[in-house]
Amino acid sequence: MLSTALASRAEVLVSLESFIRENMDSFLKKVEDNWQPSDFLPDSRLDTDVFFNEVKLLRERAQGLSYDLLAVLIGDTITEEALPNYESWFHDLENLDRDDHTNGWGQWIRGWTAEENRHGDLLNRYLYLTGRVNMREFENSTQYLIADGFDLGTGRDPYRSFVYTSYQEAATNISHRRVGTLARKAGDAQLSKICGMIAGDEARHARVYKTFVDKIFELDPSEMMLAFEDMMRKKIVMPAHYMRELGVEMGKTFGHFTDAAQRLGVYTSQDYTDILEDLIRDWKVEQITGLNEAAEKARDYIVALPNRLRRVADRMPVPKLEYKFKWID
Repeated sequence: MLSTALASRAEVLVSLESFIRENMDSFLKKVEDNWQPSDFLPDSRLDTDVFFNEVKLLRERAQGLSYDLLAVLIGDTITEEALPNYESWFHDLENLDRDDHTNGWGQWIRGWTAEENRHGDLLNRYLYLTGRVNMREFENSTQYLIADGFDLGTGRDPYRSFVYTSYQEAATNISHRRVGTLARKAGDAQLSKICGMIAGDEARHARVYKTFVDKIFELDPSEMMLAFEDMMRKKIVMPAHYMRELGVEMGKTFGHFTDAAQRLGVYTSQDYTDILEDLIRDWKVEQITGLNEAAEKARDYIVALPNRLRRVADRMPVPKLEYKFKWID
């Protein structure tokens, strides 16, 4: 038997199913209208000389990428390549009907997965063509990440999971967009365009997940607020937090990857707090009514949290470059 909270969640998710289904065209792009990885890479069907010339130009542009920027791009790619983990996690959530192909929740999960799958495909092929990456070491890390799995602190709860995905998709939008900006400054306009297209997907996905939470706040405000608080007390961890290289302890490589991202300003502790403030504003957390006593206390914690996080972030030094990734020879 479901607990009272889960029973309530089941009712809420069922009541939202038709909304999800009716708005799918604004949540996802049709396959025939969407970009594909091959749109941004040299076409191997071309005349051999033309194809190899395009590859040569790609490799020349990639030489301008700094060590840290290349490392962050590789780490981002490994994160995207671990999609089988993320899809299996979604299929394990309570009260989402994945098997009925007419069900809005099932359509979203499959459609979101299909769009996300393009990201790893595109970045993987780009990295291969640059000639700057030890692809076997990169592939070791990808296999490790999928095999090791992750613990996001959400359990099987869709409320907590939607808080997580709202946060994570916003974070990946920031990361890809800033890598693109730095790539353009380094002279690689093609990589900049690639990152921009991926960032666009992530921004749209973030808006969808935020819409889910917004709708749940209308129907089940206290439980949604408690789920939000719980995720913020645990701290949102990135899905690749177990990232490692061959012969390296699980999670250690991820720490070096985030250090490089902070040095570049690609994703920092300040960004983490900015996203929280955006969610508080977008979900109108301070204006939500009908909360029980526990949820009121949860809201107080959430609203006060950004200032606390900023005080901590202000004291954090920028990590220095001390690590050599096996991904880069």
